[in-house]
Amino acid sequence: MTTIIAASPEETIAAGRALAGRLSPGSAVALTGRLGAGKTCFVRGLVEGWGGADAVTSPTFTLVHEYPTPRGPIFHFDLYRAGSAEEVWSAAQDELGAADGMLVVEWADRFPELLPAGAVRVGIDDEGEGRRVITIGS
Repeated sequence: MTTIIAASPEETIAAGRALAGRLSPGSAVALTGRLGAGKTCFVRGLVEGWGGADAVTSPTFTLVHEYPTPRGPIFHFDLYRAGSAEEVWSAAQDELGAADGMLVVEWADRFPELLPAGAVRVGIDDEGEGRRVITIGS
């Protein structure tokens, strides 16, 4: 397990970028943390780390965003408003099962049954004043 202290959004993005460098197509990242903890900032780093240039925003109201990168697509899910695992699977089974890119799931603890085995678990805790504690494990 790795713990990173990030004192700014830029440092949270850098932590995501560093993790992206260790991931290959077919990888999955399960993100947890309260509202405003920095999950989407971390995803910006994952997208940048794979060479993506698109602006990253939270897919809270659309369920999933796809970001093209030179290493493959990144499928960014936000399960905060999802009603059930079945609802998510029905709406996005192609993206959930894509082996040519990266699967990134915010609020992954809501429906852990949707995550593939071996997903990298990332917890982000907001400690106030811009300080984040990022814990990366498997």
